[in-house]
Amino acid sequence: MPNPKGNPQNFENQPSKELTEQISFRATKEMKEAVKAQDNPPEFCRQAIQKALDEQGKQK
Repeated sequence: MPNPKGNPQNFENQPSKELTEQISFRATKEMKEAVKAQDNPPEFCRQAIQKALDEQGKQK
């Protein structure tokens, strides 16, 4: 039976980085629906968070 949470090696992360941690946060219903409508919601969230972190790092 496949792992319902997926396998880290199938994600588009750097090979040296393990996806072992989880983040939980509150969002509006509209935000949740928009994220769930993406082709790959977990990867969409990872990329959005990484983009925001990269932009924040450039501003400092």
